[in-house]
Amino acid sequence: MSESKVSPPSDERLRYLLMAAVDQEISGEGRRELELALQGNPDLREELATFHRLKEVTDTMTPLKPPEETWDTYWEHVYRRLERGIGWVLVSLGTITAGTWALWTAVGQLIRDMTMPAYVRWGLLALIAGFVILFVSVVRERLFVQKKDPYKDVVR
Repeated sequence: MSESKVSPPSDERLRYLLMAAVDQEISGEGRRELELALQGNPDLREELATFHRLKEVTDTMTPLKPPEETWDTYWEHVYRRLERGIGWVLVSLGTITAGTWALWTAVGQLIRDMTMPAYVRWGLLALIAGFVILFVSVVRERLFVQKKDPYKDVVR
């Protein structure tokens, strides 16, 4: 019988085996494959040792606890953003509703014209509502972008 020659693992496969070894999730076959690759490659052995040291350091690290004042200002910011978000939703809905009503009233005679088919009347209502929604969206976006635009003071 002829001996089968095992081809060396790809770089991607080696990375997978290295990470599996560091995380102690490597299978028996994978361990043998990695040991064979490590035998002929000192750079790979050094890389594995570096990963083990890195894992040891990160496993022993503990996050710093922020001072209590940090939490107070954090919750203030959360509440402020939540309030403003709800406020913008309500302003947008109110403007959309009022704008649609105003436009509906303005073209009411045209819409109430019973000689016009119902689908045309409903189509006009959809057109009006769409314009109002787009108007509110563009105005709101302009207000937000104007505040945060890094190029607003740039003169050509």
